[in-house]
Amino acid sequence: MSVSVVYWSGTGNTQAMAEAVAEGISSAGAQAEVLEVGSADASALSSETAFALGCPSMGAEQLEETEMEPFVEALEPIVSGKKILLFGSYGWGDGEWMRDWAERMKNAGAVLIREEGLIANETPDDEALEDCRLAGKELAESV
Repeated sequence: MSVSVVYWSGTGNTQAMAEAVAEGISSAGAQAEVLEVGSADASALSSETAFALGCPSMGAEQLEETEMEPFVEALEPIVSGKKILLFGSYGWGDGEWMRDWAERMKNAGAVLIREEGLIANETPDDEALEDCRLAGKELAESV
């Protein structure tokens, strides 16, 4: 079984989280496929029962607009019933972008592995990365 981890990262913080999520998926005996969003195909995810999406907070607490936002828009019609883990880093605010994103995915019918997603302030510390690994393992075990 393969579980995709699709992310956008500007500084490498969300990429580090994606890699930790993938380690967790692998530790559960599944195969993790880590893809930068520009290399991912939303329609390909329609055949997966579970996947992870990562994006940092941008601008006024929103998703990255040129690649991640269009990707998420393309996913919305096909996420109903899918198990999804959301994650990302932020540098300001209180995580509102992640709460909004989680609400959006739930409204589209997705089943979230972590109700409000996983967030790390700036560079994820050891505790945040371990949480990513645990959540990746939970995601893989949910299918």
